[in-house]
Amino acid sequence: MIMNKEQRLYPVGVQTFQDLRTGENYLYVDKTEYVYRMTHSGARYVFLSRPRRFGKFLLVSTLHSYFEGRKEFFEGLAIEELEKEWTVYPVLHFDMSMAKHAGKEQLESMLSLQLREYERLYGKDEAETGLNDRLTGIIRRAYRQTGQKVVVLIDEYDAPLLDVVHEDKNLPVLRDVMRNFYSPLKACDPWLRFVFMTGITKFSQLSIFSELNNIRNISMQPEYAAVCGITENEILTQMSTDIDALAERMGLSREDTVAKLKAKYDGYHFTWPSEDIYNPYSLVCAFADGAIRPYWFGSDTPTYLIEMLRKFHVEPSQIGRNEVLSPAFDAPAERMDEPTPLLYQSGYITIKNYDRDTELYLLDIPNEEVRTGLMQSLLPNYVTEPLANKASATVARLSKSIREGDMDGALRTLQTFLSTVPYADHTAYEGHYQQMLYVILSLLGYYVDIEVRTPKGRVDAVLRTATTLYIMELKIDTTADTAMQQIDLRHYPERFALCGLPVVKVAISFDTERRTLSDWKIS
Repeated sequence: MIMNKEQRLYPVGVQTFQDLRTGENYLYVDKTEYVYRMTHSGARYVFLSRPRRFGKFLLVSTLHSYFEGRKEFFEGLAIEELEKEWTVYPVLHFDMSMAKHAGKEQLESMLSLQLREYERLYGKDEAETGLNDRLTGIIRRAYRQTGQKVVVLIDEYDAPLLDVVHEDKNLPVLRDVMRNFYSPLKACDPWLRFVFMTGITKFSQLSIFSELNNIRNISMQPEYAAVCGITENEILTQMSTDIDALAERMGLSREDTVAKLKAKYDGYHFTWPSEDIYNPYSLVCAFADGAIRPYWFGSDTPTYLIEMLRKFHVEPSQIGRNEVLSPAFDAPAERMDEPTPLLYQSGYITIKNYDRDTELYLLDIPNEEVRTGLMQSLLPNYVTEPLANKASATVARLSKSIREGDMDGALRTLQTFLSTVPYADHTAYEGHYQQMLYVILSLLGYYVDIEVRTPKGRVDAVLRTATTLYIMELKIDTTADTAMQQIDLRHYPERFALCGLPVVKVAISFDTERRTLSDWKIS
């Protein structure tokens, strides 16, 4: 790792391995041991799925420099001691992220443009008119002209498909274009040294890669768990001075800074057992800005994800804390009958535990950054087009009141906010208000759960802060006394007697005509 205590540069917006290694004092965490392991594993076709902004592009760029024999870029890194030959191979590198939000003609044009770059280098046969024919010709000529087998690197192979993954009409059209483009990879096997593809979703091999059924998917292999992202050990050792600098800028102790970074950006696991994995993009942004903010979620609105949640009628409280078998979250995207695979593969839920006896994985939201970002994206489903500044200010005031133990003040703030912002349609049922409350409370950063089982029923909502556990019962078009009576009759507090925190009962009534809180009682 390049290190200079006086002038550390953070690679925000710098993604190529060459720029990181030739630039001055850029932060770089050495992942080259994984590169050597991957390229000497015996697998010729390799696929890796990781969420966006998790370092996939940098990994592909590192492979590009490695296969071009750029030994000078790898001085002082792990692979320098492992690689002895440094053979120069012809490399074809395709970046499919250039075709995001593209229709059929735009996608074909983008693919043609990238092929043209290599046709200028290796020549073109005029008889080659289709995308697949042109790619085949490039691979053959590159092999004949260099005497070395060809390396094909495909970054974000699924980018053109993500925006239409929820559409029955457009997905097959774009998928056919991609399938046609990738089809030569099987036929060109004799001339290929290595094929590496990254993406977010797992589209089935038969529908995308034609007969290419020998791809090794390393996404959940333990030996590649930390190939992308930053591990707990890496941040505490290789980024130790960065932690100290951030702590100084934020006016915090080192211990508090580490705790905040962990709560905000840590918590990813792509296999089990696994080291804790931090989001690398958010981590680098935090060090660069000297602040801990929601960088990853704010960098791109997950439109396709929100559309899939709507398509499958998934409530906010149903995201996470689910026990499932691996096929439920590792299924091909086009075969999904519910959004768990997309949620997992996109990084909005991750592995939190695994039971070997039952083979069940526990999936949950990774960290605070993802939870609050998701809830902000889902809030418009309950309060139509909230003003961003108004909603953010309201959440801040709610958080302050609850932190100070003033639940009455918090509910007054919520009452005022809800009475001044238009609502979404179809709100005249208790479940709508329950989910809305779940979304808003989740934005506070505290633990919140709904429909919590007790021996005599289910508590509508439970909110846990550092000092208090709140048991909430919700009713519509009645009185808060009715809700409080249910709490008392069913002895809900007894379920939480051993939690170690004072238990406060909160009864809330919503008025469906005024569409806000009408009454509440706190005991």
